[in-house]
Amino acid sequence: MNALQTYRHNEPLEDEERAFLQNKLQKESAQFYKIVRILLVFCFACPFLIAWFRAMNGVEDPFSYKYYFGGVLFLATFSGSIVYVAYHNTLRRVRRDIKKGTKTIERVHITRKQYMPHNNTYYIYLTSPVKLSIEVSADDYRQMGEGDELNIEYTTYSKFYLGYF
Repeated sequence: MNALQTYRHNEPLEDEERAFLQNKLQKESAQFYKIVRILLVFCFACPFLIAWFRAMNGVEDPFSYKYYFGGVLFLATFSGSIVYVAYHNTLRRVRRDIKKGTKTIERVHITRKQYMPHNNTYYIYLTSPVKLSIEVSADDYRQMGEGDELNIEYTTYSKFYLGYF
């Protein structure tokens, strides 16, 4: 097998990994809906503020329904598309991981080792297209060398790193 060729397989999530994902989903959902509420207020308040500026400049009929609802529609469409993309790339993938209940195990090779003296942490760099580097314990750092093989675990769809062995 070529050293740069990756080997992956799926396994079921363990109970603590599933609990981690459910906790993460709950926290991120709360943040997501908070942002949606803020954007919704912004979509209605911004056209109203613009109407006040128009009124101060002496524009005839500054509080026109046409301009107000046109602005609301534009901002809601723009914000809605951004919210959809954000949901699709984050929360939807976490929900899918929980629903499918699988994690990916990938066999990788160590390409480089690095010690960070300013915060006393040890990192190894990998051949994985999903995870560039991982933090390891001092003992593992000393035992592993460049070119060694190890397995990393991450969620299949959202790509959250779960660990190595």
